[in-house]
Amino acid sequence: MAGLQAARERGRIGGRKKGLSPEAKKVAYACYQLWQDQSRTIPEVLQIVKVSRATFYRYIAWVQEQNGEEKKE
Repeated sequence: MAGLQAARERGRIGGRKKGLSPEAKKVAYACYQLWQDQSRTIPEVLQIVKVSRATFYRYIAWVQEQNGEEKKE
């Protein structure tokens, strides 16, 4: 714990940065737009944006959070 305290005193913070990278944000918004359009199935959207199902739903939740929306089921 002393090492962590010393690092904090020097202004260092450990761990991964929170949030999405700029590239991931673009993909997240693309996923959201394709999902909202409802003209394609989820598997088709996954093939288009080349992300896993889990990442797709994580991106949808992130965009909804950014827009202040309630989560759709």
